[in-house]
Amino acid sequence: MTPLHLAVALDGAGWHPAAWREPDARPADLFTARYWADLVAEAERGLLDFVTFEDALAMQSASFERPDDRTDQVRGRLDAVLLAATLAPLTSHIGLVPTTNVTHTEPFHVAIGIATLDHASRGRAGWRPQISSRAADATHFGRRTTPALTPDDIRETELIAERLRDLFGEAADVVEVARRLWDSWEDDAEIRDAATGRFIDRDKLHHIAFVGEHFNIRGPSITPRPPQGQPPVTVLAHASVPYELAAAAADVVYLTPHCRADIATILGKVDKAKAKTGRPVGQPLRTFADLVVFLDDEPGAAARRKRRLDDLDGAALASDAHVFTGTPGELADLLLDWRPAGLDGFRLRPAALPHDLTAITTALVPELRQRKAFRTGYTTTTLRARLGLPRAVNRYTRDRQGLGVHPEQRE
Repeated sequence: MTPLHLAVALDGAGWHPAAWREPDARPADLFTARYWADLVAEAERGLLDFVTFEDALAMQSASFERPDDRTDQVRGRLDAVLLAATLAPLTSHIGLVPTTNVTHTEPFHVAIGIATLDHASRGRAGWRPQISSRAADATHFGRRTTPALTPDDIRETELIAERLRDLFGEAADVVEVARRLWDSWEDDAEIRDAATGRFIDRDKLHHIAFVGEHFNIRGPSITPRPPQGQPPVTVLAHASVPYELAAAAADVVYLTPHCRADIATILGKVDKAKAKTGRPVGQPLRTFADLVVFLDDEPGAAARRKRRLDDLDGAALASDAHVFTGTPGELADLLLDWRPAGLDGFRLRPAALPHDLTAITTALVPELRQRKAFRTGYTTTTLRARLGLPRAVNRYTRDRQGLGVHPEQRE
């Protein structure tokens, strides 16, 4: 059996709003580098493919469309890209994938930040671009307004996505600009010959000359091409419009099926999005299913723990992803049942940290390994290689050598 891909999504004290009140939680350490270093070290001990870090441009909220005034849930985050860069020299193999908002952030700044992370981690960076769906976020910047969603809007995922279509289109442009900026230095643009006094080959730096609906960017980047050439771009998608963003711009898409039967339906929509956006045939798009997980060795204990946390929070946990409660063995059963439906892997969201992360690394991983469904060691050095993605050919080198248009180069 080909080993499956397994990642974890890290956020605060865990994905349950009351997780910070667990006895083994570390709420006093949430804004320290040591807390995050401990979590990522644990994920690396479990040989996971990569970890993702959440981010946003406003405080967390129990409401999708607006801020709230709750003081009994974790509020506040560290900057995801800076956090990942801090953790890069403390890790050796695991991929580091921060989230960045692309609605109110300059594409040039995002591109050099992810490129810098790839250099700091020696080829283990990824990126998750995210739109800003709350109109209130725009008030932090004062440069624009964005659509104000209503409670009626959020009842239908497809309706939300259509209301935000322009923002998803802008996100696709941001990814395209980032990819061009990463290519704006050819791989051998740095000469570094002290004897001749030549540090760079100017002919191998390129103006990207991107002209789009939302911005015009000349380039080149100030940061040399990342070690991976193109760090993998990942997108979370729930509906047709974000599926189109993933199809047009991503290397990995996180999907949210709630049962095995959902997988075929969702993958069918992803295939339609590929056709609509003109994604080249054969260009890989890795598919990961997201799951919120509560794990305990004793049967029934995870469900009881979830009920206790729900009681503390005053409401049952609501999530876009399927919420799993059970033993590591039962979760292994589910993953191996869902995977043949067309998935490449899974991104698990630990409900409470460190409890559920440790259960993943010390119980789920050995269970999968026993079933010959997970690796016994790291065998690749870059995140692209681990995901089975070929190293991206620089579009400008390709064009100069007369090899045609790079498949990622879109006007």
